[in-house]
Amino acid sequence: MAKEYSFDISAKINMQSFKDAINLVEREVANRYDFKGTPFEVNYKEKEKQLVLVASSDNKLDALKDVVIAKLLKQGLSSKVLDEQKVEDASGGTRKATFKIVDYIESKEAKKITAEIKNLKLKVNAQIEGDSIRVKGAKLDDLQTVIATIRSMEWEAPLVFENMR
Repeated sequence: MAKEYSFDISAKINMQSFKDAINLVEREVANRYDFKGTPFEVNYKEKEKQLVLVASSDNKLDALKDVVIAKLLKQGLSSKVLDEQKVEDASGGTRKATFKIVDYIESKEAKKITAEIKNLKLKVNAQIEGDSIRVKGAKLDDLQTVIATIRSMEWEAPLVFENMR
């Protein structure tokens, strides 16, 4: 019997790296000259999988978002981890932005990914299993071609390729 290889495509994020990035944001913004004397808040709600940023103006809020994204990238996380839900006025004349933390692949997008894999016309099998996609094949080269192709495309979720066996 021929040996079969496989790997998983998922959108899991390393939560410790995410928390480290948020802690670094708080430390950096507290020391930044343009934020001296202005109220700001970086609030990570673990249970709701939300990140709430509060700043004194839209400009400060944009600067805070930029710092968050820069720290996420330095921790090896994608900026697609954050999905902006809404920006609204908060108490005391401040602005508040709410982000949803994306750590799953939506079923519609998972179906698109499996369709793209089938369009490659390689001898591989892609199956949706819960919140991940399992890709199996007899040749490692075919699996690596699938990884390279899927990675080169633009997706909503921050895709992670893991469990290569």
